[in-house]
Amino acid sequence: MNRFQSWYRVQPRALKALLTVNVVIYVAWLLVFIHADASAAFVWNHLALNPSLPGILYEPWQLITYNFLHLQSGFWGLLHIGFNMLWLYWIGKEYEELHGSHALFAAYIFGGLGGGLLTVLLHALMPSVGAFGGVVHGASAAVLGVITTVAVLYPYKSVALIFIGTVRLIYLVIGYLALNLLFVSGSNMSVSAHLGGALFGYLLAKGEQQGLDLTGWARLIFPGGRSYAYSAGSSRRGENRERFRDRMGRWFSSGKKEPSGPARIHPMPGPPASNETDVDTDDEVDRILDKISERGYEALTEDEKRILYEASRN
Repeated sequence: MNRFQSWYRVQPRALKALLTVNVVIYVAWLLVFIHADASAAFVWNHLALNPSLPGILYEPWQLITYNFLHLQSGFWGLLHIGFNMLWLYWIGKEYEELHGSHALFAAYIFGGLGGGLLTVLLHALMPSVGAFGGVVHGASAAVLGVITTVAVLYPYKSVALIFIGTVRLIYLVIGYLALNLLFVSGSNMSVSAHLGGALFGYLLAKGEQQGLDLTGWARLIFPGGRSYAYSAGSSRRGENRERFRDRMGRWFSSGKKEPSGPARIHPMPGPPASNETDVDTDDEVDRILDKISERGYEALTEDEKRILYEASRN
């Protein structure tokens, strides 16, 4: 218990709030609400997403509330919330630390909102397709929105999957969506919610890359701006540079644990690199980190992202 309390205490604000709300509601549903017909019916009919028109027009809050509900009981219900929360933790934590609590919260809400809106639209157009209708609940669309946002903003980020190996996150998103479409006719999942979550995550990332502040509204809930670990004006520039490079290394890496301590650049196998080349590489990384500190990661060119990625991996 003490270890859990210590772990929970150090989690960033938005991630902690999202995990807590989802888990508390899930436990309350299993222990209390599911056992009373009136309360269970209220949750299913007024808080989960019922995409049929015109009903949803009178209860638009369902587009938000369904993202915090996991109403399936038993083993599969536990897997549902378990994997959603694990992916949110794996991808969302570093994203929040790099972009701020408001950014993670906004990405979560955007993803869930996109999933709900696309479900309503597709259900109206194709009501006979089960994967585009029915009562929808769960954080899958919202979490997929977060994952897609990260995959687009950080195209070099990779994750390690059991039995598969290291895969770029963007390819994982594309593959998952392709499987959704492949089995759309016989799927019990809300494929439309997954597609909508990914679509809105993509649009959020592209908007941020174009300089649009699409997450600013979330500062009303989580005040504060970006929380980059690197600061160009810091008197401890060298230490902050190493800390930021270490964080970027872990962010881009496959998730395998590296030895503790600041990240170091090691030459690839082959002829020894000259000191001049090492200095040039460090200077270029410093320039890129300065640019991130001033304008954000999304302001980098593809070449600059590649250089930072390679430096963090070596």
